[in-house]
Amino acid sequence: MKRKQLFIVMLVLVAMMPPVRAQQVEVTSLTRLLPGIEEPAYYPVLDNTGGRLLFSTENGTLQLYDLASDVASIISLDYVAGNDACFGGDGKVYFVTQHTGTDHLVYRTGQCYDTATSTVQSLTQPQHGTLKAVPTTRGAAMRAPGAASRPWTAVTGSGAWTEGSRVHVIVDGDERVFSPVDSWAGYLWASLSPDGQRVAFFAAGKGVVIIDLRGQVVAMLGNYEMPCWYNNDYLVAQHATDDGHQFTSSQLMLLKADGTWQAELTQPASMTMHPTCGGGKIVYTTIDGLLYEMRINIYQ
Repeated sequence: MKRKQLFIVMLVLVAMMPPVRAQQVEVTSLTRLLPGIEEPAYYPVLDNTGGRLLFSTENGTLQLYDLASDVASIISLDYVAGNDACFGGDGKVYFVTQHTGTDHLVYRTGQCYDTATSTVQSLTQPQHGTLKAVPTTRGAAMRAPGAASRPWTAVTGSGAWTEGSRVHVIVDGDERVFSPVDSWAGYLWASLSPDGQRVAFFAAGKGVVIIDLRGQVVAMLGNYEMPCWYNNDYLVAQHATDDGHQFTSSQLMLLKADGTWQAELTQPASMTMHPTCGGGKIVYTTIDGLLYEMRINIYQ
């Protein structure tokens, strides 16, 4: 009898509990950026405030777009490969140009664009081999992976990048190297969370991985590409499919950083890709090179 009474009490308590509302996301605005641009724009990169945007044209010209004034200006006419440009924590633009030498080898040079003076300074000598700009909380560094894997420029602040199947994390100048998950084809697209406490990256065959500053895996978010932090709790990533020759679909996904929830921001047929986040904004491009700014509201 007592067990029956206890069961009835439990049912009453459950009935009195407020209903659990499912998490949802709403797209509150969607705006085409630079509608008058004459050529496709790819690889957008927002700064932390969402006020400035880097993008590359089809021929590799790097441009800077001020969203407030609606003005785009050319940073470099030299070829800049996709994903070879970033904003440093000091507000400057860091990028890598490349050209083919008389020996038919490709040479890369690290560059810095000062937005205050609109001038470009070379940070490295032209070199054959990989060179990448790594954003940090205080600036950026030019990394040249190799046997020594030493920075060409001083590393200050905190940041993250990948080399092969290793993720490198700089915490106030202290470098840590981790290989938290097996990946036959390596890692890509590492970035620090806004609070500097976690790192997101893509591992081939595994998807988006979140680790802490000790290299411990704290979440696996699914097989998506190009993850970027929307805020400390959410990321935006690309989900694309292909037939081995070309894309068959591509969409943007909102992912909760603890791996418990995800939602579509665009449809697979939209062919939307290359997401970047900053200041509560999401900017992306389409397969045809059209830039869009999206704003969202996450609620329960």
